[in-house]
Order: sequence, then C-alpha cells, then structure tokens
Amino acid sequence: MPVVRDLRVLLRLRYFRRLLCVRLLSQGADGVYQVALAAYVVFSPEKQTTAAAIASAMAVLLLPYSLVGPFAGVLLDRWRRRQVFVHGNLLRAALAAITAVLMVSHVPDWLFYVSALCVTAVNRFILAGLSASLPRVVDAERLVLANSLSPTAGTLAATAGGGLAFAVRLVASGSAAAVVLLGAFLYLSAGLASLSLPRALLGPDRQPARPRLRSALAETARDLVAAVRHLAAPRRRQAAWALTAMTLMRFCYGALLVLLLMLCRYALSSSPEDGLRLLGLALAVSGAGFFAAAVVTPGAAGRLGPGRWIVSCSAAAAVLEPALGLPFAIGPLLVAAFVLGLITQGAKIATDTIVQASVDDAFRGRIFSVYDVLFNVAFVGAAGVAALMLPPDGRSALLVILVALIYGGVAAALARCFT
Repeated sequence: MPVVRDLRVLLRLRYFRRLLCVRLLSQGADGVYQVALAAYVVFSPEKQTTAAAIASAMAVLLLPYSLVGPFAGVLLDRWRRRQVFVHGNLLRAALAAITAVLMVSHVPDWLFYVSALCVTAVNRFILAGLSASLPRVVDAERLVLANSLSPTAGTLAATAGGGLAFAVRLVASGSAAAVVLLGAFLYLSAGLASLSLPRALLGPDRQPARPRLRSALAETARDLVAAVRHLAAPRRRQAAWALTAMTLMRFCYGALLVLLLMLCRYALSSSPEDGLRLLGLALAVSGAGFFAAAVVTPGAAGRLGPGRWIVSCSAAAAVLEPALGLPFAIGPLLVAAFVLGLITQGAKIATDTIVQASVDDAFRGRIFSVYDVLFNVAFVGAAGVAALMLPPDGRSALLVILVALIYGGVAAALARCFT
C-alpha cells in the first residue's frame, strides 16, 4: 500500500521516529483521559447524570482549545519546543493523577472540573508544538507527506487510547479513576520519550530582538481581527459561507452527541455499563463514517465542486437525521451515527478546501485559527442548548426536528451561494 510505503520512508528518519513516538503517547493519553472524563460524568452508577453535566464536561474539554489556541504560537515561538513536550506532559501526568484522587474523594464537582480543565489547556501547546516541530526533523521534500501521516497517526492513537480506556474501565469494575491513572502513566511516558530528542533540535532559533510578550499577545489579537476582515471581503464570500455552514453543522453534531449520551445512559440501556458499551459502539460506527468521508469526498467534491458537496451533505442530513433519529431505537441510531459521521467530516474536508483556495496565503494560518475557535465554541454551545431542551431520558423530538431544520437551512442558503 502507498501509505505504508510512505510511512516506511519517514520512519527511516531517526528524529522523526522519536517525535512521532511523543505524539502517539501524548495523543493516546488524550484519548484515555477524555473517555475517562466522559465515563465519570455520564456513566458513573452513583451519579444521576444530566444534560447540564454533559455540557459542563464538554466545555472543560473544548474551551481551552478555543481560548488558548490562537495565542499558543506566541509562546511556542519563545520556549524550547522540546522542553514544552517534557514539562507539559509531566505536568499533565501530575494533574491527571490529581484528577484521579479527586474522583474517589467525593470533592465538589467544580474542583474536579478545574483539575480537568488544566489538563486539557496544556494539550493545546503540545499539539501546536508537535506541528511546529515537524520541519525540524523532516526535509522539505517529505514535509507534505509528514504533515499528512503524522496527525493521522495521532488521531488513530487517540482512538486507540479511547478503546483502551473502555477496556480498562470494564476490567476495573467501572473505575474511572483507574482509567485516569492509565492516562497519567501515558502522559509520563510521553514526557520521558521527549528526553530522547536533543534540547535545541526542535527550535525555535534564538532571535536577538523579540517583542515583549504583552506586545506579542496584543499583536496576535489584532492579527485575528484582520483575518476576520479579510474573510468578510466580497470576493471571499464563498469561504465565509462555507465556514458559517460548517460551524452550524458542528453545532448540530454536538447537540446530537449530547442526545446520544443521554439515550445511552437512560433510555436505551438497563445499566450504566451497558450504556457505556452502547456509546462505544456508536462512536466506533461514527468513526467509520469519518473514514468513509475521507474515501468518498475527493471524488464527490471533484464531480460536484466542494460547495455543492456541502449542500448535498447538509440536505442529506436534513432528510435522514429525523427519519433515523425520531424512532429513538438502537438500530436506526447506529445508522444515523455512521451517516452523520460521513456527512460532518465530508463537509469539513470540502470547507477546508474552499478556505485554502479562497484566502490569501498570508492570512491562511490566522483564518484557520478563527475556524478552530468557531468549531469548538459551536460544539460547546450546542451542548448548552441541548441541556436546556433535553428531558431526563434524552428523548426529545423537538431537538431532533430543530437540528433537521438547521441542516435544511444550511443546504438552502449554500445552494444559493454556490449556484
């Protein structure tokens, strides 16, 4: 297979192998930790989970990306990236261990959330640093290949970490704290693996003159405002519409995920452990939909154009989502999980393509930072709206219909934009 052959070429590079090892351990730990948090908040037998609790957990997991993400690069250009990996992962290992202690100590929920928030906030620096370090371990000729394979391998590691967390939780008689301790061990391993890289290898190179940190952060904020203005120009109308559509579709996906969590916890299972197994199956099916989107989208977007492919995805969701969701039965919901995974990821791939092709190169990185903020804020906002609308067992025909109307509105608006 070409992918396997390409990966072999990269793996001959010693420092790329070591950086990839740090990524796999770090993102594998992320997958373990996130599943442990979700299991603790939603599927602990002693907890009467509410949609509001789920929304709070999502805010903890995602808001740091939105608030810290755009400014992470400013600090990463001042700190040794190898040291960020060492100290960041060691810090996360300690914080994850503290989280495990809090889980079994019956402390107030806000203290648990503060601990979890600190772990996920550090994650933004690690991921950004891994991307920024690639050009230091791979030659320019293979950089595109490394940018394709390295993040994909990290995503697979996070997925594998999530699966390992499910398995450990079942073996450990439902102990979320045991799963978090596994995540802490993997964070520790990632920090120790970072020591195999030379201290100065990953940069950044020291500069004789560098603006003060406060000035750099203010300049970053101004740059983000300039990127939004650049995107608002009339000739970039299609990119702006695509970003808006993707934000709304992400909102829909987030709302439906909260609904799925509540259904798995109460309406469709007889116990928390049965519900956790059902959720794991649904997420695996949705992941298969994401993979299918990577296979289907290049050909479909090539024939229809990226904009019309987003229209097709949102129109299909508007029809299929209520048809599969309103019965509130396991079989149709698993089909819906696959379909929505395919539709959401297919639309995202097309949106990325439109944005990359439409905006000036000088603004592209900043616009993707704005994109990242919108993506995560929409997800958290969706969880908040779902918390207000969902009944205790998760069966809400009103939410399902509202989401279908949003998908339909996106399809109608984009059909006018891209015709």
